[in-house]
Amino acid sequence: MRRGTTPPVVAARWALWTFVVVNLLIVEVLFLTAETGQNGVLTVARFFGLHAAVLMLFQLLLVARLPWLDRRIGMDRLTVWHRWVGFTLLWTILTHAVLVVLGFARLGDASMTRTFLSLAGVPASLLGMGAAAIVVVVAAVSARYVRQRLRYETWHGLHLLLYLALGLAFVHELQETTTFTSSAPAEIYWWALWLFALGALVTGRIVMPLWRNAYHRFEVTAVVPESDDVVSVHVTGRHLDRLPALAGQFCIWRFPGHNHWWLANPFSLSAAPDGRTLRLTAKAAGSTSAGLRHVPVGSRVFVEGPYGAFTALHRTRPGALLIAGGVGITPVRALLEEEPAGDVVVLYRVRSENDAVLIDEVRALVADRGGQLHLLTGSTGEGNPPFEPDSLRALVPDITERDVYVCGPPTMTSAVLSALRTLKVPHRHVHAERFGLA
Repeated sequence: MRRGTTPPVVAARWALWTFVVVNLLIVEVLFLTAETGQNGVLTVARFFGLHAAVLMLFQLLLVARLPWLDRRIGMDRLTVWHRWVGFTLLWTILTHAVLVVLGFARLGDASMTRTFLSLAGVPASLLGMGAAAIVVVVAAVSARYVRQRLRYETWHGLHLLLYLALGLAFVHELQETTTFTSSAPAEIYWWALWLFALGALVTGRIVMPLWRNAYHRFEVTAVVPESDDVVSVHVTGRHLDRLPALAGQFCIWRFPGHNHWWLANPFSLSAAPDGRTLRLTAKAAGSTSAGLRHVPVGSRVFVEGPYGAFTALHRTRPGALLIAGGVGITPVRALLEEEPAGDVVVLYRVRSENDAVLIDEVRALVADRGGQLHLLTGSTGEGNPPFEPDSLRALVPDITERDVYVCGPPTMTSAVLSALRTLKVPHRHVHAERFGLA
């Protein structure tokens, strides 16, 4: 529990945004001190092009899954930022492209269409057009209406085209811009920035997962049905005491001998890591999770992670309120193992007691810690909704004095967070994580 210190999430946000702002200022200083374009429109176009490049670099950092950032901010928040920075990048690139065509059209006293076709015949410009076209396509399929109608694997495959766009844009920058070749320090800075961003991405997304799986050699040791549609998978490996996993975190799991290698799911650890085994508990919500009960014992597992900021690292108060809905109980159950004896309250929302995953384990853990468990059953339309502000205050009168952890379906999580704001629970005391890869 932290007292009188800067919360980890605040420190991480300050570090990340300071890094971004400092580099934006450096880019703008270099822009102002470099030579201008052939006319005013092309100068403004270059300004937008340089900022598009910085946004690309920032995007790489947001998806690099760097452990220091992920543990403090959380993959869900980093993914949301990545989404909005992505749409900002889209409009920045389109603005840059339109201004380039307009600037050269004025320079040559030609139409926009004729100028566009002329620029398409220049290799450097064609590379930029290709990168812009890919960004437009990926942005279109990432729009909420389209994304909800695509399989994750389809969307993810199209999303990977952005790495091609990144390569095309990088070569385009090398051939077109003079801002970062105007001096040796400018050139060194630009290459260092790109190497840092690409190095972070390759390390976090490729090198670290491959190394961890080669080192730990994860494999299935037991598959335990918890109910008709819920199953727990126990995984072991070498030197698991050196895996930096915390209760409340999740991993991205692949079962190569059971499913295709590209099929992956984020499942929370449903038990606190003990240095010997890991456990995930999943409900049959899709083809991958539904088939987990048929995973052969002894089969290899490819594990990415651990990820997530839903941990005791962010505790600030002696009392805790843990709110779970459905299978969202899994990280809460793991957190209970780390909860010291004392003031803990658990609210567990399910349709019926038969749907309460791991309820016996949760009851035992709460009882061992002298806490309180409220099993909230029934459909949302029956009587007073349990997560209305008045209902929460009745169940937990001192709710504003506790750390509140929330994990459950998106609708439930949003309702709880809204109620907590109404009750004026300090934002720094609220910890919620929405799990998902997209």
